[in-house]
Amino acid sequence: MTGRTLSQQALADLADMPATGRWVRSGRLRLHVLDYGGDGVPVLVLPGITTPAVGMDFVARRLTDLVHPLVLDPRGRGLSDDGPASTEVYADDVEAVVAGLGLDRPVLLGHSMGARIAAVTAARRTLPLRGTLLVDPPMSGPGRGPYPTTLEAFLDQLTQARLGTTADEVARSWPRWPRREQELRARWLASCSADAIAATHAGFEEEDFFAVWPAVPAPATLLYGAESPVVTAAGAAEATRARPDAAVVAVPGAGHMVFWDAPKAALEATREALAPFRTVSGTAPPT
Repeated sequence: MTGRTLSQQALADLADMPATGRWVRSGRLRLHVLDYGGDGVPVLVLPGITTPAVGMDFVARRLTDLVHPLVLDPRGRGLSDDGPASTEVYADDVEAVVAGLGLDRPVLLGHSMGARIAAVTAARRTLPLRGTLLVDPPMSGPGRGPYPTTLEAFLDQLTQARLGTTADEVARSWPRWPRREQELRARWLASCSADAIAATHAGFEEEDFFAVWPAVPAPATLLYGAESPVVTAAGAAEATRARPDAAVVAVPGAGHMVFWDAPKAALEATREALAPFRTVSGTAPPT
């Protein structure tokens, strides 16, 4: 975990989460997953560029009556190992987690970076899936302009976290977030790898989401923040034209950090998208 740090206080957060830590190998890397249990359809949650698994706890725990949520620490974040980072490699990790945990045709639910990973994984069509739910995927790329947050801004936040940021400092950047989520970000951001962030950000600029989106198999849902600078109204309209069979749903009052900006509305939209999978059984025994 070169350059990455985790305080004892951060690790103690895991004791307050109604999830079991599970481990999977993807090649030589060890990947950590928070498993929230249950008999429902497995839903593998894939977080964003600077969000370890614990940052999605408040989403996962509100879905356990509906599905079986599991949240991945993407490589270079949280408790997972470091390794070369690209969208294709992240997709390899998703396939390794599904195989390693014996998940039976999961739904992939990704936010931001995680939405791009989910789209690429699904578009490969090598992994049996029940569906995908993409939340505010970056639509930047060649000929589309830069990602709204610069790499320098991400790295400045990471440096501040390693020096010892506080929830109050996080609140200055994210004033709308629930206090608990500000506290978790203050404690866990330092677990992220600068190299993984830089490689992922480069992908936001060099890869085109719309080259993959038409190949994502149905059923597919795209949720976006109605106030997001990442998925604009024009981007949402293009997504609808490219996939008229997919549900493209705006979450009112939310920016790019959809779940954090408008938790109630975002969770309602997520539950509605996942509701059709409720009656199907969940996971197969690990192999």
